[in-house]
Amino acid sequence: MNAEQLKKRTKDFSHRSVKLAMSLPNGPLANHIRNQMFRSSTSVAANYRAACLAHSKAAFASKLSIVVEETDETAFWIEFLIEEDILSVKQGGNLLEEAQELTAIFIASRKTSQQKQ
Repeated sequence: MNAEQLKKRTKDFSHRSVKLAMSLPNGPLANHIRNQMFRSSTSVAANYRAACLAHSKAAFASKLSIVVEETDETAFWIEFLIEEDILSVKQGGNLLEEAQELTAIFIASRKTSQQKQ
């Protein structure tokens, strides 16, 4: 998968995450998680784009570290919603799987980048 495909995939992930967050019921916990998901999921796409513009391999690896953290955080919130019965596995399962796949992709990319330094 090339950089342009990953840019599209991370942007799609952000859109899907935001839509899921907006569909959550109102309540103190859901409202908190909604805001956390807005922040973490949109950060995935924004920081991956920034990584693609990095001026060095070290800067690229550093930005990828942020992408890994934010993608994993979004996965955490989806898992938490499912565990709290705010969201069903059917509602969140596909997005959770995408978060886990993206996390694995970016961990592998970061490792490759660091080995080339």
